[in-house]
Amino acid sequence: MLGKQIDVPTDFGPAAVAAGDSGRRRSAGAFDSPKAARRFWITVAVLVVASAVSTLGLLSYGNPMPFGSSRFWLIAERRADAVIAMAVVALCQATATVAFQTVTNNKIITPGVMGFQSLYAALHTGTVYFFGVTGLLNARSFTMFLVQIALMVGFSLVLYSWLLTGKHANMHVMLLVGIVIGGGLGSVSTFMQRMLTPSEFDILTARLFGSVNNADSDYYPVALPLVFGACAVLFLLARKLNVIGLGRDVAENLGVNYKQVSITVLVMVSILTAVSTALVGPMVFLGFLVAMLTYQFANTYDHKYLLPLSALLAYMVLTVAYFLMYHVFEAQGVVSIIIELVGAVVFLFVILRKGSL
Repeated sequence: MLGKQIDVPTDFGPAAVAAGDSGRRRSAGAFDSPKAARRFWITVAVLVVASAVSTLGLLSYGNPMPFGSSRFWLIAERRADAVIAMAVVALCQATATVAFQTVTNNKIITPGVMGFQSLYAALHTGTVYFFGVTGLLNARSFTMFLVQIALMVGFSLVLYSWLLTGKHANMHVMLLVGIVIGGGLGSVSTFMQRMLTPSEFDILTARLFGSVNNADSDYYPVALPLVFGACAVLFLLARKLNVIGLGRDVAENLGVNYKQVSITVLVMVSILTAVSTALVGPMVFLGFLVAMLTYQFANTYDHKYLLPLSALLAYMVLTVAYFLMYHVFEAQGVVSIIIELVGAVVFLFVILRKGSL
């Protein structure tokens, strides 16, 4: 064995160093390869074009006034309020869901498990139960919008301060408590709904479906700064989200303050979910659908790319769904029907193709 010749590489010249550096450059970065990066940007370009076409269709298709006239632009401006609501909801639902799934390290849950939709339903059902339909109509005001946001965010802050800041803080316990509270609020809402008259129940049901028709442009001066501020914070935390996605132990070993970052992200998620729910109502399946599509199309785990792509996907899904519902099928219904149908099909397709979650 002592006489066996061992081949030791001796070529450490510039060519070998350059080859090694180029190999490391090819494997570094947010994407596995230049091909994956090109595929990502092609996807973004296609989504931008599709979103622009659907937006133009929503603003101009079916407008009875001559193009360019003052009345044409008046109708387009009124439609633009609904388009802005779609953009706000898309940004809220997509960004909140992706960040929430990263922090909880679970790709099949959404912020809805914290009971936001149940709280929204309980507030509106209680209003009809105690004050009647007149009370519900009068409650559609700027003050009520602020109250709903404050209650939802306050509810989440109580959970986070109670279950995530103690000595035995546990994310899974927090999620479980949120699910239980949401179920309890849902049961209370169901009980009160059974006591309503058919006409009251019909009006309440229409309000409980998520629809951009529920949005009011008077809410935008408050909603837009909250949404942009929360999204900016999440985008600035993109690198830490990348590390947290590896798991709590790995993140702490790499120097990330897991508890502080997690609570910050969850507070931003609560703000986004509260604004979206208070603005248009519950959109139960939109965030999950968009998150699933984002993971399939992104080819990266870098949240610097995941968050914008998810928002763009959500906006395209909403605008295309509303255009099809209103102008192709001529059904003045809620877009959540289309979203849940498409989302269920996509979910089953992904599960069957991958064989697991």
